[in-house]
Amino acid sequence: MSTTARKHEPAPATEADLLGLPEQGRGFELVDGELVEKQAGFRHGRAQFNLAGLLSPYRRGGGGAGSGGWWFLTEQLVGFSPSQILRPDLAGWHRERLSEPPEDDDAVVRVRPDWVCEIISPRHAAHDRIRKKRIYHAHQVPYYWLIDPRDESLTVLQWTARGYLEILVAQRGERVHAEPFPELDLQVGVLFGDDEAAPPAAGGG
Repeated sequence: MSTTARKHEPAPATEADLLGLPEQGRGFELVDGELVEKQAGFRHGRAQFNLAGLLSPYRRGGGGAGSGGWWFLTEQLVGFSPSQILRPDLAGWHRERLSEPPEDDDAVVRVRPDWVCEIISPRHAAHDRIRKKRIYHAHQVPYYWLIDPRDESLTVLQWTARGYLEILVAQRGERVHAEPFPELDLQVGVLFGDDEAAPPAAGGG
């Protein structure tokens, strides 16, 4: 590549560039030194809101999650490296690893999440399935969930040294127990607007 060509290559974006955007870059994230705008819509927001509600028992150690509980944050900036500052749709931390969530909505959390969930946008499917997946794996995020409104599915991935291992795939109409929240009786359709069905009645004479 010639010196002239190199001179015209844009410099990688930085954290300062991200936070310098209007409203501190809300709606954007920094991926491989590139400012990327997130895409969202009604189905995206519904899945995000419904999943956050389903996980609420885990906030204070309920749902069999142990005494420590979790912090769950939506659209929180998480700094993995100077060129990788992502904004997961939802992310969770064990409270013993993140004692308090940031008070400033525009803060960058530097602690690696214990769980991340991304809700796939039709226009940015490769972004979540490839680029961000690589980053989460490189930084050893233990569990990565992908919710896909297009086929109304949930995919659960678990970190291994060789790559993420697909440990569960489920669609609307199924009930599952998904790591790292195995005590949660998750009706997948609730993520996509179904009403939570009552649990089956106990048998008896």
